[in-house]
Amino acid sequence: MANTQGPQGNHDPAGSTQMFRAFVDEAPQGRQAASTGGGPRVGLTIGVVLAVAVVAAVAWLALK
Repeated sequence: MANTQGPQGNHDPAGSTQMFRAFVDEAPQGRQAASTGGGPRVGLTIGVVLAVAVVAAVAWLALK
């Protein structure tokens, strides 16, 4: 099988790896700042509270 890499040894003939790295490197700063605002943590807290409420309601109905 022929060696399809160039003399540099890291050339991607399709360019997909290089394009992906460029995309990741130029990620906008706003998106990173928004993800650290605690949004997922609030959703998790609400989910846990709702789960505890459902379990308590089921237990109350089972013991009634």
